[in-house]
Amino acid sequence: MDEFKEQMNRRLQQLAAAAEPTFWGFLGCEFISMQDQVITIALDAKTHHLNPIGIVHGGVLSSLLDNAMGIVVMTARPDEKVVTTNLNVHFVSPLYEGRLFVTAELVHQSRKMLTTQGRVVDQHGNLGTMGTGTFRVI
Repeated sequence: MDEFKEQMNRRLQQLAAAAEPTFWGFLGCEFISMQDQVITIALDAKTHHLNPIGIVHGGVLSSLLDNAMGIVVMTARPDEKVVTTNLNVHFVSPLYEGRLFVTAELVHQSRKMLTTQGRVVDQHGNLGTMGTGTFRVI
């Protein structure tokens, strides 16, 4: 079991390194951990992540969910290409500048489709956004 965890951790580090020059890195996403099939990423929300009324922009929050849930499906299907086909986002409470944490997990998978769920919380654990994602193996 420890070998599996080491393999998974190496795979996640590879994904994070490959993602750094992409939109992932542009946003400022940071891989934190994966435990019990739940991935955690973080973002230090700064002024440029905010909308004009001073809260984290909904597009940033949606992207965070898509990124985290995307990593979950990439670890579930490491030898296949998987793309987002649907993203449902619920903005529960405003989130502000500061450290945000995103958790995501796999809910269901079939031969070609995977369903995930995720949550974005602030540094105090307050829920701001939650969502589900559907991904397709191409």
